[in-house]
Parts: sequence; C-alpha cells; structure tokens
Amino acid sequence: MTRTKARVFDEYLVASAKAGDRGAFGALVERWQRKLVAHAWRLLGDTESAREVVQEGWTEIVRGLGQLQDDRAFPAWAYRIVSRRCARHIAGNVRRRALRDAVALEPETVAQGAEIGGRDIALLRAAIRRLPAAQRAAIALFHLEDMSVAEVAVALDVPAGTVKTRLMHARLKLREEFGGEE
Repeated sequence: MTRTKARVFDEYLVASAKAGDRGAFGALVERWQRKLVAHAWRLLGDTESAREVVQEGWTEIVRGLGQLQDDRAFPAWAYRIVSRRCARHIAGNVRRRALRDAVALEPETVAQGAEIGGRDIALLRAAIRRLPAAQRAAIALFHLEDMSVAEVAVALDVPAGTVKTRLMHARLKLREEFGGEE
C-alpha cells in the first residue's frame, strides 16, 4: 500500500471510529500501535515504559477522538499525545537518568525504498542511536515515518522552527560521522 493510500485508509478508519465503528478503531490501533510504541521508545529508551505510555495514550485518544477536527491530522495528533505522555513519564521518574544511558537498539524499521546494504543500515542505526533524544525523534519521524516538518512539530509539541533546527543538527552530526559526504 502506498503512503498516500495508507493515509487515506487511516483517514477512513478515523472517521469510522468517530462514528462508533469499533472494528475501525481496532484496525486503527493495529495499524498504529507499533509506530507509537517505537516513538515512545525513542523518547524513553525503555520498551516496557514505552508500552505503558502508549497504552495510556490510547485511553486519551479514545476520549478525544470525537473532538479531532481534521481526520487527516490523526497521525500527528496521536504522536503528540504519546510525546506528552512520555514527557510526563520522564518528569515523574524519581530516578532520573540520562536517556542515552537507557537507549537500547533502534527498532527494525527502515524507510521504504532504501537501497543500502545491511552493514550500512547497521552503521546508520548506530549513529542515530548516538544522537540526543530530541534529534533522534525528529529524524525518525521525518525520515522513517515520512512526516512533514509541520506534522513532526505537532507530534513533538514544538514549533516547526525547532524541528528544522533539530533535523539540521542531527544531519550535521550524521554527516560528520560518515566522513562529510552529502
């Protein structure tokens, strides 16, 4: 399914779920659960915490779905809810620790159409893991989830200019790591 068709299908599922179709909501959860957990994991660095936060996020999504004005905005809106939940989770964590110390392996998602070898993918994932959490999240949403700068801004609850800055700094760090090639 192309990205355009997937977005239209998601929009249909959102509209149907808002109309009370439980099957459509179940399909929406099935389509977005993995992506939202991966996003939460990138912010929290802990799989179990990520799953917990996303579960809480789904509760908020269920409650607020009827108020969502634009069905096409669901992805950015859902990412934003999960981002805020992650921020609350981090703020409430008594044993605060640096996120880079808790980061495990990057999820196995690769941008569709990527034509690079397995070794290159491993090197790229390792380089992305070394980025600060905010840059790592921006890069993943923009490049791996194919979101626009505006959608990433909504998902991360930051201004679009901040997203552009994070992407720029992340790209510079990655470029430096790979020998300055463009």
